[in-house]
Amino acid sequence: MNRREEKRNLETIPVGSLGMIPLKGCRNLGEKVDYYLVRWRTERESEHKDSLAFSGYQRDTYILGADVPRFGSGEGKGVIKESVRGTDLYILVDVANYSLTYSLCGHENHMSPDDHYQDLKRIIAAVGGKARRITVIMPFLYESRQHKRSARESLDCALALQEMVSMGVDNIITFDAHDPRVQNAIPLHGFETVQPAYQFIKGLLTHVKGLQIDSDHMMVISPDEGGMSRAIYIANVLGLDMGMFYKRRDYTRVVNGRNPIIAHEFLGSNIENKDVIIIDDMISSGESVLEVAAALKERKAGKIFVFSTFGLFTAGLDRFDKAYEDGTICRVLTTNLIYQPPELLDREWYIDCDMSKYIAYIIDTLNHDASISDLLNPVERIQSIVTRYHAGELA
Repeated sequence: MNRREEKRNLETIPVGSLGMIPLKGCRNLGEKVDYYLVRWRTERESEHKDSLAFSGYQRDTYILGADVPRFGSGEGKGVIKESVRGTDLYILVDVANYSLTYSLCGHENHMSPDDHYQDLKRIIAAVGGKARRITVIMPFLYESRQHKRSARESLDCALALQEMVSMGVDNIITFDAHDPRVQNAIPLHGFETVQPAYQFIKGLLTHVKGLQIDSDHMMVISPDEGGMSRAIYIANVLGLDMGMFYKRRDYTRVVNGRNPIIAHEFLGSNIENKDVIIIDDMISSGESVLEVAAALKERKAGKIFVFSTFGLFTAGLDRFDKAYEDGTICRVLTTNLIYQPPELLDREWYIDCDMSKYIAYIIDTLNHDASISDLLNPVERIQSIVTRYHAGELA
């Protein structure tokens, strides 16, 4: 990576002393982010770094001691073990980490998104309003799939955003929100939904050789109408054509709380012999994206690559193993923004896109109250890495 990307030129005074609290479910990601912050701030030369405004600027770690112990009844409390007074505080939480457990009256209970969200509120409450500013980094936005009301039902995501703001949270940073319009619930507060487009393209080009990235040989597909904006962005940046599927549903029946899908109908130009990128915000069971991939194969598509910010894989990995073996999919790329089971990381078809450096850039820049516009729209970096790929410079 070139030096322009490696170190950002941040000369403004920090908002406050930087502090980071990754909750237990987000500890691995938090430690990677901390590694970059420590390295950059050790190397960064600033004529002001010995001044009072830069107090505590260079430290061995920016992670503050915090814990959420639980009583035997399963109830818990948030505890912060060092001072947060005047701190520019960043709290990281992974609400999708189902691997953590706690004891509930002698039974082992796996943590649900509700448990993680409650722990987040406990830590915010433990801060007690003493921090200079609180930013919550919640890559998988809590209850983001329940973002709109189509019958007499709850609006959980909007409620959660309002609740965090009422507790003193200033900014909320999430990745690839299911519907970014949910930020209308908190119009006077900071809300950023970040797209990992650059990391997907970098992951693909680093691991797959011999791709021809032009509209004659490659196409971007959205598996549904809701994800059109993601597909349009990547297609425009890479200079490719775009197509989409729409889900034909049976509105006379409800199965598992939703109308079942009868078929996926394709809208787009001829995809014969073209490599295809399917892009979506999440793989839940994987059924939908694999049906789309099979439909593309029926239309004689070439290699199929799946980009998905969050790989939940709620129905296991077997169906992806089978799709890989029979040639339906070539690679699946998801990020480390949520928990990844060890067996997923071992799969031959899987490419892990590490987001820790990107999050570190965002935290470092925001702590200096500088603009993150170039981080949110990485057109230059994408075009640069494609040029390097064509020149054979990617290891």
